[in-house]
Amino acid sequence: MNIYFACSITGGREFEPVYQAIVAALEAQGHIIPTSHLASSEVVGLDKIVTPQEIYQRDIQWLDQADMVIAEVSTPSHGVGYETAYALSIGKPVLCLYQQGQAVSKMLTGNTNAFIHIKTYDTKEKAVEIACMFASQK
Repeated sequence: MNIYFACSITGGREFEPVYQAIVAALEAQGHIIPTSHLASSEVVGLDKIVTPQEIYQRDIQWLDQADMVIAEVSTPSHGVGYETAYALSIGKPVLCLYQQGQAVSKMLTGNTNAFIHIKTYDTKEKAVEIACMFASQK
């Protein structure tokens, strides 16, 4: 399965260990994650050497090619919101995961699109379990 993983980059990296655990588990299951670099601690520096236009074109291509999107949305992010909306607009299944207690936009939690799935987690392990279960069901 080709999975586009989305997470906050410039909005904050508080949940980076969760990002890394999800990506590692999905890759261990054999999934292709073209955005695996987003879980890396070095991602902020890496994306500074690429123009915004190159990032946009690259990411749209990856979204078009993906079978699904898994987004960790505990930290507000314009980019993740855009990626989620774009994926839904082209009929991709989207899983939005967030840590219990985090304030998440009602534009996500109130969305009734059949392709969006919103799940909370209380531990990194539970986030990984939910992501892997979602990936295996599609």
